[in-house]
Parts: sequence; structure tokens; C-alpha cells
Amino acid sequence: MTTPESYRTLRDLPPVAGICSVAEAARIGFSVDECVRRLKRHHWTLRRLHGILIERLTAEPLYELKMGFSLHAHYCAEHAAAWRKRVGEMREPPLGLDSPPDAALDVFLDEILAAPDTAALLVGLYEHAVPALRDALLGHRDQTNRLVDHPSYRICRFALLEVDEMLGYGERCVARLVTAERRAELAAWKGRLAQLLAQAGGLDGSSPAAAGEPARLFSAKPRPFDGVPRRDERFPDPYNMGVHAEAFLYDPKYPPEPKTLMMYYKRLREIDVPEMMASIIAETKGKPWDYYVDMTRQLWDEARHAMMGEVGFVRAGIDWGRLVRVNFTWSLALNTQLSPIERHAVLYFIEQGLMPKTGKRFEWEVGAASGDPFSRMIQDYDWADEVLHAHIGRDWFVRPYGDAKQAVEYGDRSWSKVLIDWSSYRDKGLTKHENWWPALYAAWCGAQGKAPDPAVLAYDTTYAASRADLKDVSVSA
Repeated sequence: MTTPESYRTLRDLPPVAGICSVAEAARIGFSVDECVRRLKRHHWTLRRLHGILIERLTAEPLYELKMGFSLHAHYCAEHAAAWRKRVGEMREPPLGLDSPPDAALDVFLDEILAAPDTAALLVGLYEHAVPALRDALLGHRDQTNRLVDHPSYRICRFALLEVDEMLGYGERCVARLVTAERRAELAAWKGRLAQLLAQAGGLDGSSPAAAGEPARLFSAKPRPFDGVPRRDERFPDPYNMGVHAEAFLYDPKYPPEPKTLMMYYKRLREIDVPEMMASIIAETKGKPWDYYVDMTRQLWDEARHAMMGEVGFVRAGIDWGRLVRVNFTWSLALNTQLSPIERHAVLYFIEQGLMPKTGKRFEWEVGAASGDPFSRMIQDYDWADEVLHAHIGRDWFVRPYGDAKQAVEYGDRSWSKVLIDWSSYRDKGLTKHENWWPALYAAWCGAQGKAPDPAVLAYDTTYAASRADLKDVSVSA
């Protein structure tokens, strides 16, 4: 008698396309209804985690957390899209993916969004939500039938790679940033999170739901989005506009080698693009999910660009936190002076200005001419990314607007409304607009073991106070 355990294929070749044994393929897994029920809860958690990470990114002071939140939001957006697609394949019209599948689960996620400080946010995300998501994905992967529900098995398996990465990152951050005293203060809240998950029957709803109405603590008062960017102690002068990077970069009398150093600054300065884009994503409601996927991909790309500059400085032997003054004037101005659609218009307008030969191609040519292979490499990829971002802008800004020329003109008008008040920052005592370039250049020459070029060392220009000069060249994206 043949059984699943004793069955052998011809010449003992791998059965079932190699995805599992015949015995595993023969066992009873989830029904379609149960599979969809769980997938909807996974999806909702990924969607809400994306929103939490986006909404907390701008006001988070720690640079490394801004970068981590950018990446993890990108992961969650991509995986939520995969879940939406899978649910749509499983006899499920209407999909019902835009409403919470469980009240207690939604309150659980509301509580994490409303966490009052960084420590609480990290604890909520990386000690409660992400581990619960990981457990739910593991449960689905291991309990569903790998043959009949292979598409669901596959997306769970792939998602787990990045969820594990998120969890490892979060555990390290919690260990470094959450003190024993703060953990003790959060004990009651941690108990509330555990209770809410129990009332939801676990993240995937596979356990009996605990009795009781889901009660709120921090989320009793909804947390509004905070669009004012904040920075850590390595950004001691965020209003500083004392060095006009673009004026130096485009001046033909300066050699390409130190221009690479200025491009590292330009890349690191792109930290303000995720800060601004997070405000667009957080405050733009009701779009197709693909909008949030594409916009969050671009946000993550801009975070990558900032880290490219960071690594460039480190590779060049530069302590950027001590020598460079990275401002947040662009993200601050756009987030506090424009509507979300106007911010998107400005972003698109700037991206179009980066497409001609004087834009990203020029920066790549400078990197190539400098003889620095790292600069050449990062400018190569930065240029490629910006081409993608121009497409994203056309898909999600121009197409709804209806006319490319009018869209660019609207972006121009929106950008013209922005007041980056160069002189008032100084007059109010917010900054002295220090020219930090000579010290940076001298340190770089010292690390390279060469004498500074006197003309480059003497470079000293500040942002012009006129709106035209600011509009033309003081951009980040």
C-alpha cells in the first residue's frame, strides 16, 4: 500500500517541485477562508506599521533612527502590497483591506503610534509589534499547506527575511536607547499592549480572544502628525546656510577632487528629503496603495543618498558631525509653509531640474573626474535613482494633474511661495552662518596627506538673500 510517507518518485527525484515532501503536501492546512482571514490581519499590521514609521520619522532626532524608519517603512509598504495582491487572488471581492479587521488589534497599533517618546516607540515597535508579526508569519508559513497555498507560503517566507532584519535592528536600538528606569516606567503600558494583543486573539487571531473592551492609554488623545524636523547633537547648527555647495560645485575654476567632498555634503544633506516626503505621505489620504509604495520607495532612496554621503565622509577620514553643518531649512520650510500637494509639486519641479546635463549627469562626471571610485559609484546610482523618481513624479503628480507643463508651472509657483529666510535666521540668533568649508577641506587634505590648495581653502561664499538664488540652486533632492 502506498502512503504519503512511503511514496517515491521516479528515480527518487525531488517530489512536489522540491517545495516539500509528499507527506507535507498531503496534510490538511488552512481553508481559503482561514487563509484570507489571517492574511488580512498580517496586511493590516504591515500597513499600520508603515504609517507609524512614516509619521514618527520627521520629528525623530536620531539620524540612525530616521534612516532605519525609512527602510522599515519601505519594507512594510512593499510587503503590504504583496498581501493585497494575494488576498485579491482568493475569491475575495470586495477585498475589505482598507478597514481594520479587529478593533483590539487596531487599538494596539494606535497605542504604538501614540508612544510619547523615542524609547516607548522603540519598545512598542520592536518588542511587541514586530515580534508579533514575525510569530504570525511563522505560524502561517508552517501551518498552511505548502503546495495548495504556495503563493501565501512564499510571501511569508520572503517577508520573514526582512522582518527578522527589522527585529535585529530594533533589538540593538532598544538595548542602546531604553534605560532600565524608562523600561520600568513603561511597565504598565507594556502590559496594556500585551492585553490588547490577547483581546485580539493574537496578531493573526489564532488564539481565543480575551474578554473585555480594548482600552486606550497613550492613544486616548490622538497624536497629530508632527512635521517639524528635529536633529541630534551631530547637527548643532541646523539653520546654518554659510556654505553654498552648489556655487562651489558649478564653479569651473575649482578642481574636481575637492568638489567630491562637497558632493558628500550634498548627499548627506538629503536627510531633509525623507523628513519632507514623510509629511506628504502621512498627510495624503485615500490614494491607491501603489502610491504609498512608490513614494516610500523614493523616501528610502533619499535616505540611502544621505548615508552614501555619510559613508563617503567616513571613507575620506572625516568626522562629519564635528566639521560639517547640515541644515534642515528646506524640510522645515516646506513642511510648515505648504500643503502636501504643494510639497509634492516642489519635489517634482526640483526633480525635473536634475534631469538635464547640468544636473545628475554633471555630478557623476565630477565624481568620475575626481579619481575617487567611491564618489563615481555613488553618483552613478544617485543619478539612476533620480531618473526613477522623475517617473514616480509623473505617475503620481503629473498624471492626476493632467498636464505636464501645467504641473511644472504649479511646482514653480509652489516653490516660489516658500520663504527660506536666510538673514532672519542670523538676526534671530539661530545661527551665525559659519563658513565651515575651510576646516573641512583642511582636515580632508590632512587625511589625504597633501597640502591644501590656497584658492580652494579660501573659498568663502554664503547663500544670497534673494529668492531667485535660493530657488535656482539651494535644493536637496
